[in-house]
Amino acid sequence: MIIKEIINQLENVWNNAYWFSRMLIYGDKYGGIGKDNKLLSLIASSLRLVYVENKKAKNTLNLQKKVLRNILTERYLKAKTINQRVEKLIIDLEEIIVTPEDMSVFILTCECIMIPINQAISNIPSDDKQFTLSIAKSYLDIQGEQGLATVIKLWDDLGVKVCLTAERTEIVKAFTNLRIILNKNKEISEEDKDIVLTAFAQEFERRAGQKRKKRAGGSVEDVTSFILNYYEINSAPKPEHFQADIEVDNWIKTKDGWLIGISCKRTLRERWKQVSSAESTVLNKFKIKYIYHIITFDEDLSDEKITLLGGLRHIFYLPDNSRILDHARDHIGLKDYVRPISEIVNDLKLQIKS
Repeated sequence: MIIKEIINQLENVWNNAYWFSRMLIYGDKYGGIGKDNKLLSLIASSLRLVYVENKKAKNTLNLQKKVLRNILTERYLKAKTINQRVEKLIIDLEEIIVTPEDMSVFILTCECIMIPINQAISNIPSDDKQFTLSIAKSYLDIQGEQGLATVIKLWDDLGVKVCLTAERTEIVKAFTNLRIILNKNKEISEEDKDIVLTAFAQEFERRAGQKRKKRAGGSVEDVTSFILNYYEINSAPKPEHFQADIEVDNWIKTKDGWLIGISCKRTLRERWKQVSSAESTVLNKFKIKYIYHIITFDEDLSDEKITLLGGLRHIFYLPDNSRILDHARDHIGLKDYVRPISEIVNDLKLQIKS
């Protein structure tokens, strides 16, 4: 593609479909009004009506801008926390929308990009736990403690897969609808359609990615609570004022009044090297007997990690078929610090039953 064609493409008015969508959703700078579908629908229909009723008038664009300003100003007049940001949005939109074509792009962005994305994002699960709970329970009902490793891995993998499948379903549906709408408009060129469609896809992925981050990190930790509840093992409160470099998800009180911390993670990537010999003193101070680590992906679990933390009363529960587990159990310096996941419930019961 020659330089002139690149410049022409960058200057294409339909590129603003993406920038308008970003402005409408930008909360810190512009108030994030683009999450309100009713407001977007009111804005788009009002601007379209002004155009239809005044299409031959010379001041149509100015009328539309005034309508847009009045709608937003009146809506957020009493919203002191964001009205200044909304005013900033109005000013910046007025500077960008300088032609009737710019206004057409803005209207289409409200109706055909923002509203469908908002609806699609709301249909994507915020919590994958609902998809895994019944399946995980079925595995434990049938396989008992031998199914623990499968349940932990399944909880993580299945929840992620179901949520990503929901994302795919929503984007395909919304993308298809947008393409149908664009194809009905004979005034939009194929190149312009591609610009709008890619703007939609880019903004959808950005929003879906934000929701993905909010879901991430919770699913593996949630499975420990599920397992404890399933086997009727009561959790204990976190020791007051206790802080550690390695995060603990659940606590269990043992029969001698001490505590066991349980941490469930995909991998041990935390600041394990910062754990010092002083930690055993800290554990004693808070009456912590052990820290149990349930690790689902253990290939990065080195002998150094196992020996350093193991010497400080950390025990690693690894998948029963793990290569690292087999290696450690045959090693005189490691065998006391590793256990198969299928044994964790039994080990906990031995610690809490008198």
